[in-house]
Amino acid sequence: MKRYLGRKKVMRIYLDNSDTHEGKPLWQSLMGKIQEEGLAGATLYKAAAGIGAHTELHTFEIWSLSQKLPIVLEIIDDEEKVLGFLKKYDEMIGEGLVTLADVEVLRYKSASNL
Repeated sequence: MKRYLGRKKVMRIYLDNSDTHEGKPLWQSLMGKIQEEGLAGATLYKAAAGIGAHTELHTFEIWSLSQKLPIVLEIIDDEEKVLGFLKKYDEMIGEGLVTLADVEVLRYKSASNL
């Protein structure tokens, strides 16, 4: 697990929960690719509201039948790995915002290495 400690990059991919790829939710397809590529970790966040590229407000409305909500897929690993992932799967994303920032991983443990 020591290979995961230290200076890493966090890539955030901002999407909508309604985005799809080959008939599946886009976030689900991307998570599958993250697992296949063996990246250190990824988390999907579902947001309560957001304003996207078209300056439309996306939020939860109880009376609406379909909800278009923002989601953020966060991936942490070495810079080469996250940028390689983006280059390989960029076509899947279509519309969306992708950011990259520095992060310091201080702790990364699982039950198997305690």
